[in-house]
Amino acid sequence: MNPQLINQVFESFTSLNALVIGDVMIDSYLFGNVDRISPEAPVPVVSVTEKDHRLGGAANVALNIKALGANPILCCVVGQDHNATVFHSLMSAHDLSTVGVHKDASRPTTVKTRVISNNQQMLRIDEEDASNLNENVVNEMIKKIHHLLDTMKIDVIIFEDYDKGLISSKLIESVVVKANTLNIPTTVDPKKRNFLDYKNVSLFKPNLKELREGLNIHVDPSDMDSLQTGIDLLRTQLGCKDALVTLSEYGMFVTQGHLHEIVPAHIRNIADVSGAGDTVISVASLAIAAGMDTIFATKLANLAGGMVCEKVGVVPIDGNLLKSEALRLA
Repeated sequence: MNPQLINQVFESFTSLNALVIGDVMIDSYLFGNVDRISPEAPVPVVSVTEKDHRLGGAANVALNIKALGANPILCCVVGQDHNATVFHSLMSAHDLSTVGVHKDASRPTTVKTRVISNNQQMLRIDEEDASNLNENVVNEMIKKIHHLLDTMKIDVIIFEDYDKGLISSKLIESVVVKANTLNIPTTVDPKKRNFLDYKNVSLFKPNLKELREGLNIHVDPSDMDSLQTGIDLLRTQLGCKDALVTLSEYGMFVTQGHLHEIVPAHIRNIADVSGAGDTVISVASLAIAAGMDTIFATKLANLAGGMVCEKVGVVPIDGNLLKSEALRLA
């Protein structure tokens, strides 16, 4: 990466507004020590020493956007419960706008609780309703999103799909059509349920598992031809402009027009991969919104994704550290 471009893109971030549409959750953590096995069952007993609540899912994308210096506008649905109050408190603590947050009394706020000891995740407990939103709430969200697009300068729209019910084919089509009319780039971090509904977006970013399951094909991450065949099929079915596939230890495979490239993973001391995908889509989306090409955006996102994997739990990227690391490696 060119040092001049790196400085330019980080300077550009501060003037960007990113509309983040997706499923949100609270990532809750119980940290503790294991000293014995339970007498009630052959399971470890964790003596809890610390509790923590963090913004997760699409809300973690918003945190990443903010950490990079840009302004996130989060469009999501939570319940009308105690955890929704916790969610709003966390949003306020991070100085994030709640203008796009909708409360739905018919469903709980999603919470994922992880039990961690000695930097190892031992157990995860999920509280959620992953069914689709009812039609009235979908229509309310579409109306809210269109209003934001009509009244604000939006530089990029990010779909952060966790298959928790917010995003539907109707919402996707409505938003993408309007975005393309307004010439706003759209980027997608997909899951299986809506995989083939993201027609005509600017950047589609599945991981290897999602690519295989979404297209029902085998893709070998070590074989360039296999990757290219999978991406060609993906682009044919979706009509997406560019595609980026994250390949874990193999790095990333990116297509930009007729160009394609494997971006190798950086050697890191991996502590936890949770939230890495949120960081990758955030960095890539802002870089594209700043006018960078998709290959440059992928290289910067690849670096950022590796950096957050060195941290335990879901944490956003540190924008200053990412810039320093990018300049060091340039």
